[in-house]
Amino acid sequence: MTTHDPSAGRDRPDHEPVADPHSATPAQLDTGTHDTARAELSAQQAAHRAGLLRTGERAHPATGGAPRNALDRFFGISSSGSTVPVEVRAGLTTFLTMSYIIFVNPQVLGAAIDVGPTTFVQLLSVTCIAAMVGTLFMGLIARYPFAQAPGMGLNAFFAYTVVLGMGVAWQTALGAVFVSGILFVVLSVIGARRAIVQAIPMGLKLAITAGIGSFLALLGLRSAGIVVANEATLVGLGDLGAPTAWLAIIGLIVTAVLLQLKVKGAILWGILAVSLLAIVARVEVYAGGADGALQAFPGFTDGIVGAPVWPSDLVGQMDIMGALGLGLLSVVFTFFFVDFFDATGTLTGLSQRAGYLDEKGDMPRAKTVFSMDGLAAMFGAFMGTSTTTAYVESASGIEEGGRTGLTATVTGLLFGLALFIWPLAGAIPGAATAPALILIGALMMDGIRHIEWDEVAEGVPAFLTIIVMPLTFSIANGVSMGIISYCAIKVFTGRGKDVHWALYIVAALLLARYIWLDAG
Repeated sequence: MTTHDPSAGRDRPDHEPVADPHSATPAQLDTGTHDTARAELSAQQAAHRAGLLRTGERAHPATGGAPRNALDRFFGISSSGSTVPVEVRAGLTTFLTMSYIIFVNPQVLGAAIDVGPTTFVQLLSVTCIAAMVGTLFMGLIARYPFAQAPGMGLNAFFAYTVVLGMGVAWQTALGAVFVSGILFVVLSVIGARRAIVQAIPMGLKLAITAGIGSFLALLGLRSAGIVVANEATLVGLGDLGAPTAWLAIIGLIVTAVLLQLKVKGAILWGILAVSLLAIVARVEVYAGGADGALQAFPGFTDGIVGAPVWPSDLVGQMDIMGALGLGLLSVVFTFFFVDFFDATGTLTGLSQRAGYLDEKGDMPRAKTVFSMDGLAAMFGAFMGTSTTTAYVESASGIEEGGRTGLTATVTGLLFGLALFIWPLAGAIPGAATAPALILIGALMMDGIRHIEWDEVAEGVPAFLTIIVMPLTFSIANGVSMGIISYCAIKVFTGRGKDVHWALYIVAALLLARYIWLDAG
């Protein structure tokens, strides 16, 4: 049951959610084996009711009073215990953390899409537009601090597997993305995605959050060159003497110190400090060197303003009828499956971290949130890019204190601005954002202390969820393994009634999907 709060301009649950990953009641998180953790959680909730709202590691006063202005009223900033400066800073942090997609997505899709000499610039424009509109959908309509952009992994599947590997025309592949977006919206509107989130037990929700954290940390370690591929051991330790690695290590220490000292904007300042150090010290950590090598910051040779190019050769080129052909239904299904569980897991984990989930593990305005994810995928396909989806890097803004749609709105507007000043975004190297991803990953592991590890039926699925995400480089695989193992262990130990019926349907579909892939 929800009540409408006119002062916040949005529906809220009858009780205020705690802005912390520990939003469930102690009884839900623990059955008596972790008394200390349960007492700490109760104290946090009591502090919240007394007027304090935790934001990451910092506490902000929850005013609960009348909104200060129309902006406050629209986003519910005061009622969320936040302020406009905090939301703006959080939006900037999210943008800087995920701005790499502006350059990476055109490189990936450019391998499969060729519309002439302006291909890269058109794809860059499409990437910015898709990210801007998708993020504004989430900020202005759903009013959550979650950013969206063309998804990494999904763009590689689009380019290398579907177009180059299967020989499918890129227009037809865009049609498959558009159809999958329609399915997202339909399932969101009828409440299917919300029902799945509600059916997932609290232990798995906490594990999803932690798994996303481990995935983020791996992304950061890989970006820094600290963790590298190794044929003998799969992964190994990189060259710590390389510029990217030692610069990231410095950034990691600096940002961690700032976080410990409760410096406002610690993550943002860490990113900017490392970027400045890289520029001043002429460290070779920027892409674009000869033969693919890294180079020192090349400077703004053509200024910081770059005129955008309208993607006239990409807009509206999707071939929907071709995508609906019988031979491509598997492609549509793959796009749908991967993004469905990737985005659902991402949004659930981010909501858990931001403290949006209520005592029942439900997300307020869930239908709207999930629908915006589907609309973003449809819009991105129409513009000419692979699936646009929620980004785990949104966690950086949440850790900076972002709690409302204003955070996402700022991020979206910055992507729009990047259409004109995209050379400026190139001044942020991967070595500068890597420390942020690693530290955010560490902070997102916090909730696992409330998982009932002494219960095998709870602990093993949680562990698989956490470990499979980084090892398979897929949030969807981690969520899948957690759900399947949870249902199986419960059934074979005679506790099948503990599982929501909807979760059995999801587990069966996931099994069918893996069997289908194996058979193919």
